[in-house]
Amino acid sequence: MFVSPPFLGGTNWMPMSYSPDTGLFYIPGNHWAMDYWTENLTYKAGSAYLGQGFRIKRLYDDHVGTLRAINPVTGKIAWEHKEKFPLWAGTMTTAGGLLVTGTSDGYIKILDAKTGKELWKFQTGSGVVSVPITWEQDGEQYIGLSSGYGGAVPLWGGDMAELTRQVTQGGSYWVFKLPRAAQKVAAK
Repeated sequence: MFVSPPFLGGTNWMPMSYSPDTGLFYIPGNHWAMDYWTENLTYKAGSAYLGQGFRIKRLYDDHVGTLRAINPVTGKIAWEHKEKFPLWAGTMTTAGGLLVTGTSDGYIKILDAKTGKELWKFQTGSGVVSVPITWEQDGEQYIGLSSGYGGAVPLWGGDMAELTRQVTQGGSYWVFKLPRAAQKVAAK
């Protein structure tokens, strides 16, 4: 059977965020599908026990992940930012008009929350599947994000396994101080 979105979801556990300044929700999602079939399985401790076989499929050649800014009043998409790899990281907005997220190919990205224009990115060395955080210390605003691919990735199979095989697994935590011009008193 062919289904879209697959059991991994179009958007899943990765948290979205909202900016009261722009009035927009920022939702990471994935455009993908799945062929699946039932299987007779014997339970084996430590192994995936799904009762089905599956193959994750690409729907588009140019992207899997799509970060969308959506107006919750109208339901209209204000802008979207496509990514070659699946999006598993959450999003965070700041009072300074920034949107922070990470990508499966290892980038921490900062976008303009109003326009979606990419303002800055940094390669972490592994896929980002975490949620960004922000804090203020000694009058400076910082952004932190974990990097490290793994988890369910080996279970994906199919097109996604082939695409993400090139992503290095590992773990690290990155912290950046925002320039004064981008800082505001409080993060949202």
